[in-house]
Amino acid sequence: MTTTDTLGRTNGSCGYADLPRLMGLMTGDEKHGPAATSTLDVLWVLYDRVLRIDPGRPDDPERDRFLLSKGHGPMAYYAVLAAKGFLPVDWLPGFGSYDSPLGHHPDRTLVPGVEISSGSLGHGLPIAVGTALGLRAQGLHRPRVWVLIGDAELDEGSNHEAIAFAGPAGLERLHTVVVDNASASHARPGGIAARFEAAGWSTTTVDGRDHEALHAAFTAAHPGRPHVVVARVEPKDA
Repeated sequence: MTTTDTLGRTNGSCGYADLPRLMGLMTGDEKHGPAATSTLDVLWVLYDRVLRIDPGRPDDPERDRFLLSKGHGPMAYYAVLAAKGFLPVDWLPGFGSYDSPLGHHPDRTLVPGVEISSGSLGHGLPIAVGTALGLRAQGLHRPRVWVLIGDAELDEGSNHEAIAFAGPAGLERLHTVVVDNASASHARPGGIAARFEAAGWSTTTVDGRDHEALHAAFTAAHPGRPHVVVARVEPKDA
Protein backbone atom coordinates (compact mmCIF):
# COMPACT_ATOMS: atom_id res chain seq x y z
CA MET A 1 0.00 0.00 0.00
CA THR A 2 1.26 3.48 -0.80
CA THR A 3 1.22 6.12 1.90
CA THR A 4 -0.64 9.36 1.40
CA ASP A 5 2.70 11.17 1.57
CA THR A 6 3.44 9.79 -1.90
CA LEU A 7 -0.11 9.98 -3.14
CA GLY A 8 -0.35 13.62 -2.18
CA ARG A 9 2.43 14.48 -4.60
CA THR A 10 1.48 12.22 -7.48
CA ASN A 11 -2.32 12.29 -7.38
CA GLY A 12 -2.70 16.06 -7.28
CA SER A 13 -0.38 18.94 -6.48
CA CYS A 14 -1.92 20.23 -3.25
CA GLY A 15 0.37 20.72 -0.26
CA TYR A 16 0.15 22.27 3.18
CA ALA A 17 0.41 25.78 1.72
CA ASP A 18 -2.77 25.12 -0.27
CA LEU A 19 -4.92 24.33 2.77
CA PRO A 20 -5.95 27.95 3.56
CA ARG A 21 -7.13 28.32 -0.05
CA LEU A 22 -9.07 25.06 0.13
CA MET A 23 -10.63 26.04 3.45
CA GLY A 24 -11.49 29.43 1.98
CA LEU A 25 -13.70 27.72 -0.61
CA MET A 26 -16.05 26.64 2.18
CA THR A 27 -18.40 29.45 3.09
CA GLY A 28 -21.78 29.77 4.77
CA ASP A 29 -23.05 29.64 8.33
CA GLU A 30 -21.86 27.44 11.19
CA LYS A 31 -18.34 27.02 9.87
CA HIS A 32 -16.81 26.77 13.37
CA GLY A 33 -13.62 28.17 11.89
CA PRO A 34 -11.50 28.14 15.08
CA ALA A 35 -12.50 24.53 15.80
CA ALA A 36 -11.33 23.63 12.31
CA THR A 37 -8.02 25.49 12.40
CA SER A 38 -7.12 23.98 15.79
CA THR A 39 -6.95 20.57 14.10
CA LEU A 40 -5.31 21.60 10.83
CA ASP A 41 -1.67 20.79 11.60
CA VAL A 42 -2.46 17.50 13.33
CA LEU A 43 -4.58 16.38 10.39
CA TRP A 44 -2.00 17.38 7.81
CA VAL A 45 0.91 15.59 9.48
CA LEU A 46 -1.17 12.45 9.93
CA TYR A 47 -2.41 12.31 6.34
CA ASP A 48 0.81 13.53 4.77
CA ARG A 49 3.36 11.48 6.69
CA VAL A 50 1.82 8.86 8.95
CA LEU A 51 -1.44 7.21 7.88
CA ARG A 52 -1.38 4.25 5.51
CA ILE A 53 -4.56 5.00 3.56
CA ASP A 54 -4.92 4.89 -0.22
CA PRO A 55 -7.71 7.10 -1.63
CA GLY A 56 -7.92 4.68 -4.55
CA ARG A 57 -8.67 1.81 -2.14
CA PRO A 58 -10.50 3.40 0.81
CA ASP A 59 -11.97 0.05 1.92
CA ASP A 60 -8.72 -1.92 1.93
CA PRO A 61 -8.87 -4.12 5.06
CA GLU A 62 -5.17 -3.47 5.69
CA ARG A 63 -5.62 0.32 5.80
CA ASP A 64 -5.09 2.42 8.90
CA ARG A 65 -8.33 3.69 10.40
CA PHE A 66 -8.66 7.39 11.22
CA LEU A 67 -11.68 8.42 13.31
CA LEU A 68 -12.55 12.11 13.71
CA SER A 69 -14.38 12.48 17.00
CA LYS A 70 -13.87 16.26 17.12
CA GLY A 71 -16.22 16.53 14.19
CA HIS A 72 -17.76 19.97 14.59
CA GLY A 73 -16.05 22.42 12.29
CA PRO A 74 -14.77 19.80 9.81
CA MET A 75 -13.43 22.34 7.29
CA ALA A 76 -9.81 21.39 7.91
CA TYR A 77 -10.67 17.69 7.60
CA TYR A 78 -12.44 18.23 4.27
CA ALA A 79 -9.58 20.40 3.00
CA VAL A 80 -7.01 17.72 3.85
CA LEU A 81 -9.14 14.98 2.29
CA ALA A 82 -9.46 17.05 -0.88
CA ALA A 83 -5.73 17.81 -0.93
CA LYS A 84 -4.98 14.09 -0.68
CA GLY A 85 -7.40 13.02 -3.40
CA PHE A 86 -10.18 11.45 -1.33
CA LEU A 87 -12.80 13.89 -2.57
CA PRO A 88 -13.04 16.41 -5.43
CA VAL A 89 -11.99 19.97 -4.70
CA ASP A 90 -15.14 21.19 -6.46
CA TRP A 91 -17.21 19.72 -3.62
CA LEU A 92 -15.79 22.25 -1.17
CA PRO A 93 -17.80 25.37 -2.19
CA GLY A 94 -21.03 23.49 -1.47
CA PHE A 95 -20.04 22.84 2.16
CA GLY A 96 -23.09 22.77 4.42
CA SER A 97 -25.66 23.25 1.66
CA TYR A 98 -28.76 21.10 1.44
CA ASP A 99 -27.59 18.88 -1.40
CA SER A 100 -23.88 18.73 -0.49
CA PRO A 101 -22.26 15.55 0.87
CA LEU A 102 -20.08 17.81 3.05
CA GLY A 103 -22.22 18.47 6.10
CA HIS A 104 -21.43 20.34 9.30
CA HIS A 105 -20.45 16.92 10.67
CA PRO A 106 -18.80 14.33 8.38
CA ASP A 107 -21.05 11.49 7.22
CA ARG A 108 -19.30 8.20 6.52
CA THR A 109 -21.97 7.19 4.00
CA LEU A 110 -21.42 10.33 1.91
CA VAL A 111 -17.75 11.27 2.13
CA PRO A 112 -15.04 8.92 0.79
CA GLY A 113 -12.43 8.00 3.36
CA VAL A 114 -14.52 8.93 6.40
CA GLU A 115 -14.64 6.04 8.87
CA ILE A 116 -17.32 7.30 11.30
CA SER A 117 -20.09 9.88 11.30
CA SER A 118 -19.53 12.37 14.10
CA GLY A 119 -22.04 14.25 16.17
CA SER A 120 -22.13 13.23 19.81
CA LEU A 121 -19.04 14.38 21.68
CA GLY A 122 -17.27 11.59 23.48
CA HIS A 123 -18.15 8.74 21.14
CA GLY A 124 -14.99 8.58 19.02
CA LEU A 125 -12.56 7.07 21.50
CA PRO A 126 -14.93 4.25 22.56
CA ILE A 127 -15.50 3.43 18.87
CA ALA A 128 -11.74 3.45 18.31
CA VAL A 129 -11.29 1.00 21.19
CA GLY A 130 -13.89 -1.29 19.64
CA THR A 131 -12.24 -0.95 16.23
CA ALA A 132 -8.85 -1.93 17.64
CA LEU A 133 -10.40 -4.92 19.39
CA GLY A 134 -12.21 -5.93 16.20
CA LEU A 135 -9.04 -5.79 14.12
CA ARG A 136 -7.21 -7.85 16.71
CA ALA A 137 -9.99 -10.45 16.70
CA GLN A 138 -9.79 -10.68 12.90
CA GLY A 139 -6.06 -11.24 13.00
CA LEU A 140 -5.38 -7.92 11.27
CA HIS A 141 -2.25 -6.76 13.08
CA ARG A 142 -0.85 -4.25 10.59
CA PRO A 143 -3.61 -1.59 10.58
CA ARG A 144 -3.36 1.14 13.17
CA VAL A 145 -6.33 2.98 14.65
CA TRP A 146 -6.12 6.73 15.12
CA VAL A 147 -8.76 8.93 16.76
CA LEU A 148 -8.69 12.73 17.10
CA ILE A 149 -10.59 14.18 20.05
CA GLY A 150 -10.93 17.59 21.67
CA ASP A 151 -9.89 18.27 25.25
CA ALA A 152 -13.47 19.13 26.25
CA GLU A 153 -14.62 15.68 25.13
CA LEU A 154 -12.66 14.23 28.03
CA ASP A 155 -15.42 15.52 30.31
CA GLU A 156 -17.59 12.71 28.92
CA GLY A 157 -17.74 9.53 30.99
CA SER A 158 -17.59 7.31 27.91
CA ASN A 159 -14.04 8.48 27.31
CA HIS A 160 -12.95 7.70 30.86
CA GLU A 161 -14.25 4.17 30.46
CA ALA A 162 -12.45 3.78 27.12
CA ILE A 163 -9.17 5.08 28.58
CA ALA A 164 -9.44 2.78 31.60
CA PHE A 165 -10.09 -0.27 29.39
CA ALA A 166 -7.56 0.28 26.61
CA GLY A 167 -4.45 0.44 28.80
CA PRO A 168 -4.86 -2.88 30.63
CA ALA A 169 -6.09 -4.47 27.36
CA GLY A 170 -2.74 -3.61 25.77
CA LEU A 171 -4.25 -2.11 22.62
CA GLU A 172 -0.91 -1.30 21.02
CA ARG A 173 -2.47 -0.40 17.64
CA LEU A 174 -4.64 2.31 19.23
CA HIS A 175 -3.48 5.93 18.95
CA THR A 176 -5.30 8.98 20.29
CA VAL A 177 -4.59 12.64 19.54
CA VAL A 178 -6.07 15.13 21.97
CA VAL A 179 -6.18 18.70 20.63
CA ASP A 180 -5.76 20.72 23.80
CA ASN A 181 -6.92 24.31 23.43
CA ALA A 182 -7.81 24.74 27.12
CA SER A 183 -11.54 24.50 26.41
CA ALA A 184 -12.36 21.76 28.94
CA SER A 185 -14.61 22.70 31.84
CA HIS A 186 -12.69 20.70 34.45
CA ALA A 187 -8.94 20.77 34.94
CA ARG A 188 -7.08 17.51 35.50
CA PRO A 189 -4.37 17.24 38.15
CA GLY A 190 -1.08 16.79 36.33
CA GLY A 191 -2.61 17.68 32.96
CA ILE A 192 -4.35 15.62 30.30
CA ALA A 193 -1.51 13.16 29.79
CA ALA A 194 -1.58 12.17 33.46
CA ARG A 195 -5.08 10.72 33.08
CA PHE A 196 -3.87 8.39 30.33
CA GLU A 197 -0.62 7.54 32.13
CA ALA A 198 -2.59 6.37 35.17
CA ALA A 199 -4.37 3.85 32.92
CA GLY A 200 -1.16 2.47 31.45
CA TRP A 201 -0.94 4.45 28.20
CA SER A 202 2.20 5.73 26.52
CA THR A 203 1.97 9.55 26.45
CA THR A 204 3.60 12.53 24.75
CA THR A 205 2.71 16.23 24.94
CA VAL A 206 3.83 18.50 22.09
CA ASP A 207 3.24 21.83 20.38
CA GLY A 208 0.24 21.19 18.13
CA ARG A 209 1.62 23.52 15.43
CA ASP A 210 5.11 22.00 15.22
CA HIS A 211 5.04 19.48 12.38
CA GLU A 212 8.34 17.81 13.25
CA ALA A 213 7.39 17.45 16.90
CA LEU A 214 4.01 16.04 15.92
CA HIS A 215 5.58 13.54 13.52
CA ALA A 216 8.08 12.38 16.14
CA ALA A 217 5.28 11.94 18.68
CA PHE A 218 3.05 10.11 16.21
CA THR A 219 5.78 7.64 15.27
CA ALA A 220 7.24 7.02 18.75
CA ALA A 221 7.50 3.37 19.76
CA HIS A 222 5.10 2.19 22.48
CA PRO A 223 5.27 -1.61 22.61
CA GLY A 224 2.37 -3.28 24.36
CA ARG A 225 0.53 -0.06 25.16
CA PRO A 226 -1.89 2.35 23.48
CA HIS A 227 -0.42 5.78 22.74
CA VAL A 228 -1.79 9.30 23.23
CA VAL A 229 -0.38 12.53 21.85
CA VAL A 230 -1.60 15.71 23.54
CA ALA A 231 -1.27 18.49 20.93
CA ARG A 232 -1.39 21.88 22.59
CA VAL A 233 -2.66 24.81 20.53
CA GLU A 234 -3.39 28.40 21.42
CA PRO A 235 -6.52 28.73 23.60
CA LYS A 236 -8.23 31.07 21.10
CA ASP A 237 -8.62 28.08 18.73
CA ALA A 238 -11.84 26.62 20.14
